[in-house]
Amino acid sequence: MRTMRRPFAPLALVSIAGLALGIALFDRDTKADPQGGPQSGVQNAAPASAPAAGVLFRDPVAIKDTLAIRRIVMYRSGVGSFERRGSVENDAEVQLRFKTDQINDILKSMVVLDLSGGQIAGVSYGSKEPLDRRLASFGIDISSNPSMMDLLEQLRGSKVSVTTADGTVNGTILGVEVRAEAQGESKEPIKVPYLNLVTDKGIRSVSLKTATNVTLDDKDLNEELTKALSTLAEYRADRTKTVDIHLRGQGQRNVVVSYVQEMPVWKTSYRLVLPELGQDKKPKVVMQGWAIVENTTDEDWNNVTLSLVSGRPVSFRMDLYEPLYMGRPEVPVPTIPGVMPRIYATGTGGGGQSPFQSVLQDNPAEKGEADDQMEMAKTDAEYRKDKAVMRSRSAGRPGAPAPSSAPGTPTFAGGLAAERAVTGGDMAGYAAAAMAQGQESGEVFQYELTSPVTIERQRSSMLPIISGDIEGRRVSIYNRNDNPTNPMRGVEIKNTTKLQFLPGPISVFDGAAYAGDAQIGHIAPGDRRLLAYAVDLDVVASLEESSNSEVRKLKIVDGLLQQTTTTRTTVKYTFTNKDTARERTVVVEQPRMMGWTLVEPQKPADQTEALYRFDVPIAAGGNAPLSITSEITQGQNMQLLSYDLNTLLQYSKNGKASDKVVEAFREAAKRQSAIHDVERTIAKLDAERNELTQDQARIRENMGRVDQSSQLYRKYMQKLTDQEERMDKLATELDESRKALTAAQNNLAEYLRGLNVE
Repeated sequence: MRTMRRPFAPLALVSIAGLALGIALFDRDTKADPQGGPQSGVQNAAPASAPAAGVLFRDPVAIKDTLAIRRIVMYRSGVGSFERRGSVENDAEVQLRFKTDQINDILKSMVVLDLSGGQIAGVSYGSKEPLDRRLASFGIDISSNPSMMDLLEQLRGSKVSVTTADGTVNGTILGVEVRAEAQGESKEPIKVPYLNLVTDKGIRSVSLKTATNVTLDDKDLNEELTKALSTLAEYRADRTKTVDIHLRGQGQRNVVVSYVQEMPVWKTSYRLVLPELGQDKKPKVVMQGWAIVENTTDEDWNNVTLSLVSGRPVSFRMDLYEPLYMGRPEVPVPTIPGVMPRIYATGTGGGGQSPFQSVLQDNPAEKGEADDQMEMAKTDAEYRKDKAVMRSRSAGRPGAPAPSSAPGTPTFAGGLAAERAVTGGDMAGYAAAAMAQGQESGEVFQYELTSPVTIERQRSSMLPIISGDIEGRRVSIYNRNDNPTNPMRGVEIKNTTKLQFLPGPISVFDGAAYAGDAQIGHIAPGDRRLLAYAVDLDVVASLEESSNSEVRKLKIVDGLLQQTTTTRTTVKYTFTNKDTARERTVVVEQPRMMGWTLVEPQKPADQTEALYRFDVPIAAGGNAPLSITSEITQGQNMQLLSYDLNTLLQYSKNGKASDKVVEAFREAAKRQSAIHDVERTIAKLDAERNELTQDQARIRENMGRVDQSSQLYRKYMQKLTDQEERMDKLATELDESRKALTAAQNNLAEYLRGLNVE
């Protein structure tokens, strides 16, 4: 939403996040509440005289009107924008009370406007120092929830009285230690804490296991511990805070305070009324929309203007309420070391810069300090300048007349729109009149309620925001994944209004009878949606599913055989309408598969990213079929010679493979056959060589047992000689065969490389 910028003179505006320096903060949360507890309301007061800027109002008096809530804008992101309006007279102070957990949103979003030319002097609120820091400021630090041992360690040097079964021991705490002691028959010793005290008779150790009481003899220290515990209890009970708005001016003026705080998400609920079936083939249906709004605050909303926004602005929480402390480095105290005698070296007479001057100029500590002083002086001067400008701009403002119609000036809500009558079949008399008007607000849509709304604290309300006729038709919706036997009774609606239908539940009424529940998402004007609210037991569905694949074409691409296959699936539905009085229109939802093309029917009645929808009319007491066919064509690459020649020849007869493809296949097979021939030769030679090797081993073993001068020994020698000659020939033949194998493989690879045949 575009905001018009107004001149500065007639209007003062302050955002809590950017209060000017000098406005003192003070805490009014310690005042007693006359009602005896937290109260959400507005208290207003005005001082008798106008103090100077930055000075608190000390003498408040009652002003004419309170700043009551006049307008509320609820968002579906979990926040609400509140606008308070009222009048003040002269200098005034307005007090607003909020829950402590709401203060961060108030500090982040509050805007204060004086519409009559007054000045916003500032906003103050009770500070909230971090609990750990407050607890750590006491003499005894209990911020970390210390144990008894840790607490006594903090009290080292304090005088205490320890009561045990043997009497009372008085002394000064020296320290706490843990000792391991045997416990009965247990093998593992247990750890027992001991308190070491310095007494009149020396150092004495007292077992804290047997101690029944430890008393602090120092009253001041005991009071510090009590105060720390009281602070912890007060911090936990601090649930409300007061925010004080300081206003300056003369005469009666109109003041607006707006802020954003966390609120429940407003919800929508619908009623859809279906008329009885008649002669009209396109009957109207009645849509009633309700907004559910909850007032979870502690203040009544009396006659407020309410807007319900469908947008979700970015909203977050930030802890602006609790003071933030920055850690500072600890720097040791500078000391001057003792002066020791030294012998200086003879200088070379160079004309450079003095080393002492260099050290002073480059010293980062001194340079940083000088920069900080300059920055502080600059900031202070700018602050005085800004303050002087603000004073000059505000001069002559008190008593000045307010502008009549400055651009962008917030105004009170004008006249209320007339209620719109609702009709819709048998439920027309029931239909509530819509109290809201839809309108675009920037990039979001909002329902502006035309009548003031009153909702008491901690109560909720249902407000009619939509009521009227829209287009719709009765249908039965079938999806086999939901229910394979029966479709769902439903209705197809079209948003023929200019309003946005937001997500929510719908109760469907068939005439005057409740028919079932449905749910919708966001429906923009002009969009259609299907709603299913009951099972249609009068319609029975059956289906048959079949699938087949067919090779369409074979070709060779880069030496690979590419097979193109078309797979076709067919689902045949049959719907039987057992209702003999009324016809049906079944909307069949069929899943859309990625890459598949719809063949039959050629075009669906409707489709989404995941579904096709088909309309199937069924006569009363009749049957109706529906056949849906989808197909997908896929290509598959495979090794050329892995295919079967007979199958390829069969495909060539019906034109799915050309003669050139068959011829190329034969040539590749021929070259592959040559490779196989060489491989068989190599295998045969390897087998023969292995056989000779085994026989030579046998002969050598026998020769070791035979006399070398015998004839058998000479026979063995001759055989070995012949075998060695054969082994030499085999080696030559194997080498030639391997070369031939490489050549044959290269021949096939060269043929297949870049082979493309249609």
